[in-house]
Amino acid sequence: MISLARLNASDRAAFAAAIGGVFEHASWVAERAHAARPFATVAALHEAMMRVVRAAPRAQQLAFLRGHPELAGRLARAGAMTADSRAEQGGLGLGRLSDEQFARFERANIAYAEKFGFPFIVCVRRHTSADSILAAFERRVGNDPETEFAAALAEIGYITRLRLDDRVEP
Repeated sequence: MISLARLNASDRAAFAAAIGGVFEHASWVAERAHAARPFATVAALHEAMMRVVRAAPRAQQLAFLRGHPELAGRLARAGAMTADSRAEQGGLGLGRLSDEQFARFERANIAYAEKFGFPFIVCVRRHTSADSILAAFERRVGNDPETEFAAALAEIGYITRLRLDDRVEP
């Protein structure tokens, strides 16, 4: 944990080193948000970081979305996800799925990525079971591309707020 006061006093490199991993494979978010210091609250820090994401060019946003792992996907099986993603997916048992559940996730991941061009992104910590995530997959795959792009960014907001709360003390 790092205090908000210490983050506010940090230079850009230290700031990015402390919280750059909050946004999956996107330390550029923290690097750019650094300029908005000082932050009065962790919520204000998070909002500044989300503003950076929303202000990024669409191509950069899409690359950012594509940097996220599939749920119960090949990176998970290979143990190649970030520590945060591993803990989040593992906390819900996505590494211990039945063969039937795994097959459902695999089909859902493929269908979703084919339709939208990026992996399904959901705040796993806001769900109580693998089945509730599968239900969200089924519901959201019916969205149009713009609605789903916005939904993915909103889910990133939920994920990253929880990650910031885990790393930064008020």
